[in-house]
Amino acid sequence: EWAEATTEALRVLEGKWKIVIICQLFAAKGPLRFSDLEKLIDGINQKMLIQQLKQLEKDGILRRTVYPQVPPKVEYELCDMGYALGPSM
Repeated sequence: EWAEATTEALRVLEGKWKIVIICQLFAAKGPLRFSDLEKLIDGINQKMLIQQLKQLEKDGILRRTVYPQVPPKVEYELCDMGYALGPSM
């Protein structure tokens, strides 16, 4: 059971960008817009950031909020599980 939980945790965090994204959101202590994350994370391209954010949202690490306005405003923030990861990073 412990090994299974560890394997799942490592799968959720695999790749170099997910940990960087989580750390940026943890440091922000609140929601960040997509463009803010893009500026804060040196070397990541838009496609990779979108992919990583979608995976983190699917895994319950972060929450994506879309505001109905033009142009669209989208914010990302850590869920409780994401905040729980913060101190260990």
